[in-house]
Amino acid sequence: MSASFQDWAGGHQQRFELVLQQCLPSPDLAPTRLHQAMRYAVLDGGKRVRPLLAFAAAELVGAAVGRVNLAAAAVELIHAYSLVHDDMPCMDDDVLRRGKPTCHVQFDEATALLVGDSLQTLAFQLLTDSALSEVPQQQVEMVRLLAQASGSRGMAGGQAIDLASVGQQLSVPELELMHIHKTGALIRAAVLLGARCGQADAALLAKLDHYAKAIGLAFQVVDDVLDAEADTATLGKTAGKDAEHDKPTYVTLLGVAEARAMAAELHASALAALADLGEAARRLRELADFVILRKF
Repeated sequence: MSASFQDWAGGHQQRFELVLQQCLPSPDLAPTRLHQAMRYAVLDGGKRVRPLLAFAAAELVGAAVGRVNLAAAAVELIHAYSLVHDDMPCMDDDVLRRGKPTCHVQFDEATALLVGDSLQTLAFQLLTDSALSEVPQQQVEMVRLLAQASGSRGMAGGQAIDLASVGQQLSVPELELMHIHKTGALIRAAVLLGARCGQADAALLAKLDHYAKAIGLAFQVVDDVLDAEADTATLGKTAGKDAEHDKPTYVTLLGVAEARAMAAELHASALAALADLGEAARRLRELADFVILRKF
């Protein structure tokens, strides 16, 4: 009998923490303050949703765990860097992340800036240090995929749209465009990188891409609802920041009830993309459920 989702996810989360510890520079290695800050920003926090998506997609194609560890770590380091930079005074100016002081508060702004820079470059080092595919060109494609998901046509571009949208009244399609870039691009990369660590043909990649795009958008819709309704202790970050900064969200545009309905539609769309993949896609389905139901 296969493990429950809780046991499967908990096992991967615990094991993956050790992977991250090994991927990050030692805190005793010079420059020690920077390396300590990098570890502070990455370790002991977060649900590791993106790595779990990579592991679930990799299981679908029978990829070797050692390869997926590095691909998942690369995605998580990009995510961690984005949080460090997003929390800085020039961006969202937040003091709490994952239940502890943000990196620039715990250390200083200059160190936090360098932490983000260093985590980003380390992510790409991980994707090139070892063979992650039998086909070199596929590994090059993995690097390209993560680069695009991280840059101006992905996460960074989404953040730029977000900053420019403060105090603006966006339409729902405009808000979707922002979050497809800001949140969805890296979630999509996690799924596709996991699959590319094994043998995945074009048809399967297309189904996984559809699934990942739906989950990526649903993740943000749920985040908007949680920011409006949950407290700081539950979130592990300052609640109500979107409203305080006058940011457009799915809640401000649609209201809570319609935002919940939108999340449910995206959930159904994600599951439909996996409809003919059988038991091998079980963990991807369970992660879709988790994204929608987390403290919702």
